[in-house]
Amino acid sequence: MQFLWQYFEDMVGKGLEGRVLIELFFYASASFVGMALPLAILLSSIMTFGNMGENYELVSIKAAGISLRRAMQPLIILTVILSLLAFYFSNNIMPVANLKFKSLLYDIMHQKPTLDFQPGVFYKGLEGYVIRIKDKDPKTQLLKNVLIYDHTELSGNRKVIMAETGEMYLSENGHYLIFKLYNGANYDEQKNIGHPLLRSTFNEHTINFELSGFAFKRTDEDLFKDHYQMLNLSQLKVSSDSLLVEKKERYAVFTNAMTERLKSFEEFAFNDSASTFLPSNLYYDSLDTSKKMAIINTAQNIARGNKTFSTAMRDEYRSREERIARHHIEWHRKFTLSIACILLFFIGAPMGAIIRKGGLGMPVVVSVVFFLLYHIVSITGEKLVKNLEILPWQGMWLSSFVLLPIGIFLTYKATTDAMILDTTFYNQLSERFKNTLLGKYIHLLKQRFKNKNESSSALS
Repeated sequence: MQFLWQYFEDMVGKGLEGRVLIELFFYASASFVGMALPLAILLSSIMTFGNMGENYELVSIKAAGISLRRAMQPLIILTVILSLLAFYFSNNIMPVANLKFKSLLYDIMHQKPTLDFQPGVFYKGLEGYVIRIKDKDPKTQLLKNVLIYDHTELSGNRKVIMAETGEMYLSENGHYLIFKLYNGANYDEQKNIGHPLLRSTFNEHTINFELSGFAFKRTDEDLFKDHYQMLNLSQLKVSSDSLLVEKKERYAVFTNAMTERLKSFEEFAFNDSASTFLPSNLYYDSLDTSKKMAIINTAQNIARGNKTFSTAMRDEYRSREERIARHHIEWHRKFTLSIACILLFFIGAPMGAIIRKGGLGMPVVVSVVFFLLYHIVSITGEKLVKNLEILPWQGMWLSSFVLLPIGIFLTYKATTDAMILDTTFYNQLSERFKNTLLGKYIHLLKQRFKNKNESSSALS
């Protein structure tokens, strides 16, 4: 749905075939695997162990002397296999799917809209022509008061065709739109002074408009293959290394240019033989006023040029670093999807064993909470990397660093039969806290506050 909302306006009204749209949705769905697969593993693991706990199957397993860790081993193996498949998908299939998707989306976005002549509206979809139809008979499809401006010669509204009625249809091969006009006139305003305006009338006139521009054309995919989202691990490594070399070369050009400018100024300012044995300040004082002004103006011009050049290089340097960071993001993303599947399993399975609820109720709620935590942290870390706030490995592995202690904690609690979601457990903790010195002090403050409110109510 998010994909449809984002590109809805680019797809509507262009006469796209169903095959093209299905192909676009198929390739677009590949980008959702990064979110769908970890969530699916999280939800399925919670539901599986929640059902087992709700039906007392986990109790039977433990009564048979089999620990929860041993019962989880087959699913751990399955999750590892899924993680390896996820890595293969990210490294080998996702780049190809992104290439197909981006190239197809580019072609759709640049596809011309279909022919849609609305009465009273000037239509500009046909290159070189502007057409207006005043009215259209819904039964006979007869066009009334047709007005056509011919702009093929790029000379303004010099050529005009007007007709009382007309009809419009496609040629047999579909390559031409045919306008057959009746009872009209051609107007051609000439630049020749002797013939300022040519006018010719007709009873029937046929115009053929070529529709080659409306045919759906596919762009060469090689134009998009160098984008970082279309590369695998080895290609990303080569591309990022090339970008680093280019950045260093540009920095060397910048430093050399700044050095050459400084040398040129020194040659201009200290070109006198007296500069060889006098200090710079005494040499400057010995110059006449015109020479001093020339040195000052030259220094100011060089300073302004250096400032402009430095600002441009700073922006270019940052742009190059951002591009390199995006390559590093895609490189780490190949691994984070696989690790996220494993981590979310070690969150979902223990959580299902703890809550002991199956079905689509409580497991869905718990899954959404943990997945939102994972997704928000992932997006935040990726955005920080794109803004060059933190290193790529820090941002891309931030969600894993957050989920790892949660998974370890829940796994430990589940294997030790800790009742961390049982209300009785928390009621017992509350009673123990009330018996402590801090609990008694808080209870005393609450009692005083309550008595004070009751006294105020009685006085009012």
